[in-house]
Amino acid sequence: MRVQASNSMSPKRIIVLGGFGFFGAAAVERLRADGFSPLIGSRRSEADVSVDIEDGDSIRKALKPEDVVIDTVGPFQARSSTLLECALEIGFDLIDISDSLQFCKRIYDKEDRIRESGCRVLTACSSVSAMSAMLIRHSEIHDPIRIAAILAPATRYVAAPGTSESLVYSIGQPVSILEDGVLVTRKGWRSSRTFELPPPLDIKKGHLFESADAVMLPHVWPSLKSVSFFVHSNVFGLDTIMSIASWISPARWLLRKTFRLGLPLVRLMGSPSGCLAYAIEDAQGKIHRYAFVAEDRGYYTPIVPAVLAAEAIVQNRFQPTGLVPADQQVRPDEVFSYLSKIGVIPLVRRPDSKRYIPVLTA
Repeated sequence: MRVQASNSMSPKRIIVLGGFGFFGAAAVERLRADGFSPLIGSRRSEADVSVDIEDGDSIRKALKPEDVVIDTVGPFQARSSTLLECALEIGFDLIDISDSLQFCKRIYDKEDRIRESGCRVLTACSSVSAMSAMLIRHSEIHDPIRIAAILAPATRYVAAPGTSESLVYSIGQPVSILEDGVLVTRKGWRSSRTFELPPPLDIKKGHLFESADAVMLPHVWPSLKSVSFFVHSNVFGLDTIMSIASWISPARWLLRKTFRLGLPLVRLMGSPSGCLAYAIEDAQGKIHRYAFVAEDRGYYTPIVPAVLAAEAIVQNRFQPTGLVPADQQVRPDEVFSYLSKIGVIPLVRRPDSKRYIPVLTA
């Protein structure tokens, strides 16, 4: 029996910032389905909590020390540290789903202050980097050497302005990845890698995209020499268009100016199914592969870690404090079970196997 977040036994409120956006609305939906009563925080008049996340005075008026805040307001590449500063001042717990390397670096620069504040901060509590770290733990590889991930989103559902902007603006732009143990700069979308995925996907070629994993994961596993993230648009012909744009400035400019106009067509042509997959390599060169496959609910995957973390905090089941490392944000068994129940199938392929099998029967 889950405890209501708003009942008399707990003063903690769960507030989803950006709760009218795509991922924010998904988080609100899952929390409600689990028996909680999240509040939507937004500048919009119909919000439960009126708040501007870039205005310190607005945050101080809206949020309280006992609050558990899920921050879904993207793109994080354009965000300041205002919300974090207010969290340290006020003392509320802060969970974000950032995919931005620079955003996460700024948070790690404040690690000592976060610890002294007494609040919890979970950054990149999403596919990146909570899920990546969770899978390394589950693989039982103690000293991983390489990890690469590919996202082939359910474009029919996720092609929205907020979710697409960071992807479009990374095309042909400098992105940071971990190579040979150091951060290096490459151009987004120009490099590609082929991944072996479970049927019926089989093979997908992903294009290079910046990921917070490159800074989050080495904090936990210094043995990592290579960390990279790739994206396949899951729309026929769109990857070719973006690859061309990554090399030609006028094409890139045109794509940025018109991408919002093209979103209805992208949704129409996009796939309703999605996949998020990882390849984790150990010191012996053995590769452990994981994949999360969904016919129509894959868009829930990025927000599940944040939802589970928030629920654990309000139920007083969450032990870590301060700046919580990626591998301590969620439990593998809880995530696998939760995803399975909502129609996202977790699969694993061990180095000695030729096929993927469900994780819970592995």
